[in-house]
Amino acid sequence: MSLSRHIDPEELVEHLKDTAFSARGKTAGIGSTHISHSSSANPAEGLQLTKHVIPKETSPPEAVYDAIHYELELDSTPNLNLASFVATEMEPWARKLVVENLGKNMADADAYQMRKAMQDMHARCVSILANLWNVQKGEKAIGTATTGSSEAIHLGGLAMKRRWQEKRKAEGKDTLHPNIIMGANAQVALEKFARYFEVEPRILPVSAKSQYRLDPDLVKENLDENTIGIFVILGSTYTGHYEPVEEIHGILDEFEKKTGIYIPIHVDAASGGFIAPFTHAKAGFKWDFSLPRVHSINVSGHKYGLVYPGLGWIVWRDEQYLPKHLIFELSYLGGTEESYTLNFSRPGAQVIAQYYNLMRFGFKGYRDIAETTLSNARLLSDALEATGWFRCLSSIHRKKGDLEYRPGKKPFQGRSSADFNPGLPVVAFTLTDEFKKENPHVKQVTISKLLHAKRYCVPNYALPPKEQDTEIMRIVIRETMQLELLDRLIADICSVTETVMSTDTFDLSAWQPYSTKGKVGAEKKKEKELKNHGIHRSVC
Repeated sequence: MSLSRHIDPEELVEHLKDTAFSARGKTAGIGSTHISHSSSANPAEGLQLTKHVIPKETSPPEAVYDAIHYELELDSTPNLNLASFVATEMEPWARKLVVENLGKNMADADAYQMRKAMQDMHARCVSILANLWNVQKGEKAIGTATTGSSEAIHLGGLAMKRRWQEKRKAEGKDTLHPNIIMGANAQVALEKFARYFEVEPRILPVSAKSQYRLDPDLVKENLDENTIGIFVILGSTYTGHYEPVEEIHGILDEFEKKTGIYIPIHVDAASGGFIAPFTHAKAGFKWDFSLPRVHSINVSGHKYGLVYPGLGWIVWRDEQYLPKHLIFELSYLGGTEESYTLNFSRPGAQVIAQYYNLMRFGFKGYRDIAETTLSNARLLSDALEATGWFRCLSSIHRKKGDLEYRPGKKPFQGRSSADFNPGLPVVAFTLTDEFKKENPHVKQVTISKLLHAKRYCVPNYALPPKEQDTEIMRIVIRETMQLELLDRLIADICSVTETVMSTDTFDLSAWQPYSTKGKVGAEKKKEKELKNHGIHRSVC
């Protein structure tokens, strides 16, 4: 959620009146402090809603609804937002449960029923996930729902930091310089943890050699006694590649043999946690609690868990890996509960919806959905590369073990995901070098902008630092993307690309995202330079 700053409406209007002009490198216009709306049922009855201050009077509910409804229609259609991993639809019966339980707060669970049904469903979900991720016999897994994977990552990182501090203090050593290792492809939530909880982030460059993911060779070079743990991502938001959890686990084993220093792993499986366990391909290697150093795993219920936003989960393989002093025992509204979250009030409806999905789909249902999304992602990848204009940096459409793009190569025909490289159902693609040579006037961002004009949201952005000269477009295949939409999307990408190929440089300049001149150009140049150092925000 973005921070919002206060707006003084009168000052805003006066400022806009003073700058109501347009020039190269500058844009402005007169704004309004009100939203005007006339009801279609009664056009004479106009409604003005204030934007930045609370209205003085009440308004008819249907008129307020209409005004807000029509303003929201300016947003893109959720199903055409191909940038997001977040679920946009649930079944009617699931929606019914959500609506029936919108008013329930997880913090007040004791107030609702003597049986604490909602708390029971929460506990069942944690148990289901622990078993899905291969918790070992004799271990007592513990976990919680969160508002999303960002909160879950912070909780997992904090538990690793506190365990590191306790061990260092017991050995009589200082705890002044904790560090944590992650790849530059990490989503911004991982770096936020480091900044908010005062841990040095060791952000390692990614490269084509490392498949744009955490590089095991660089991990070796950055380990020391102050490393509290490694964030390993099961599904990079850039290209969908799974990071090599098992290989990094082996590196940590070797490091401990040489130094006696034990370093754990937290797996950020925000998307992959509901994909890898179900697909025939799995992850291609061990990644879950079958590896002893994996202390905790997070997942987003609102991504491939197929629940409306915002719901995340984190599970620790055993109670010993969650320091007891981090757990709060709360006495509230007639009951006592243990809590380890960053906030207090949390919606209960999403937890109920997650339990519905787990019961409704079962293992087979989730497998069918995961295999279908991967199949659709492979179809889109093959279609894009067949044009000769694009090459995919994602590799789920290539034969298992084959990671290289080869122009003109026929698509591989496999029977299931087990025959292909494992990964998320993500298509990350860029213009081929040959296309760029033949069409130097075509900018990739123009294709993205023209697709936006067709109501698709297909982001165009630079790869992480050290590879930032390569721009990619990314399409996330969700459950809701049916073949009809896929056919239309492929046709529209081809149509848009043909349009920009046949358009001269002067005409294309109108589609650039910003002017390269003036104040706007200078600000954008500075922003791009800042992105070349450390993690920057990626679409997720």
